[in-house]
Amino acid sequence: MINQIIKNDIEQCLNDKITSINIVCGGCINQTFQIKTESDHIYFIKINIDPPQNMFAAEAAGLDELRKPNAFKIPRVIKAAPNYLILENIPAGIKSKYFWEDFGRSFAQLHKFTAKSFGFYTDNFLGSNLQINHSEASSNWSDFFFTNRLLFQFKLAEKNYLIDPYFRNSFIKLEKRINSILDDQVLPSLLHGDLWSGNFIVSVDGSAWLIDPAVYYGHREADLALTKLFGGFNNAFYESYNNEFPLDEGYEYRESIYKLYHVLNHLNLFGKGYYQQAILLMNFYLK
Repeated sequence: MINQIIKNDIEQCLNDKITSINIVCGGCINQTFQIKTESDHIYFIKINIDPPQNMFAAEAAGLDELRKPNAFKIPRVIKAAPNYLILENIPAGIKSKYFWEDFGRSFAQLHKFTAKSFGFYTDNFLGSNLQINHSEASSNWSDFFFTNRLLFQFKLAEKNYLIDPYFRNSFIKLEKRINSILDDQVLPSLLHGDLWSGNFIVSVDGSAWLIDPAVYYGHREADLALTKLFGGFNNAFYESYNNEFPLDEGYEYRESIYKLYHVLNHLNLFGKGYYQQAILLMNFYLK
């Protein structure tokens, strides 16, 4: 349950006594709870006794950024503390008749919100792994993506003793081809950064609320590629997205390079079960 010191701090922040605590099934990184207070308010709480530095502050910054385009409803941040994050509680519902069409259209609208450079003003986290958003190459997409995404994860995998000479050679060959794979004539779109089926909530009105972001400004295809990594969304989502914001030629070819970033991250988080998938994604470009 909730540590007494953290419980006291939450009550002080809310200026309200906690009357009930319910465990919520969530990810493998944080403990998650629904709390009810004496004044009959309900909140969603994430707790981590030993989190990476600034993890919850970075998540809060990402949620606030996602709110700016008004494309989606985003849970309100009540407080981001070193060991916990208090969020508005979103009651769960069932998908509306046109849920996937609306979701795809809103996602396209999110991606129409752009910045002058790639990255974000603060680093954040993909799972528990650091995601570096500051870069001298923030004006060049292929350099930014290779250095801050692929190379960062590759070096982490080396440090974790997860790669061998074959993997290393494949990655070196991929580096030499990166400028021919990625398109630098892209806008820095606002990205959720970690959108899969576990990172949105269906609310009582049947619409999607975005949660658990790893926000940065990047190529919108990177966001879409991740949605397809674990089985994909309903086809209506992609059709609606493309109707609202048509994709550029060659997006299917680039999809594997964007999936590779997340597979490398899973390799570092969960181990060698993701080794072969990473090899296959690299070899797609090395034929």
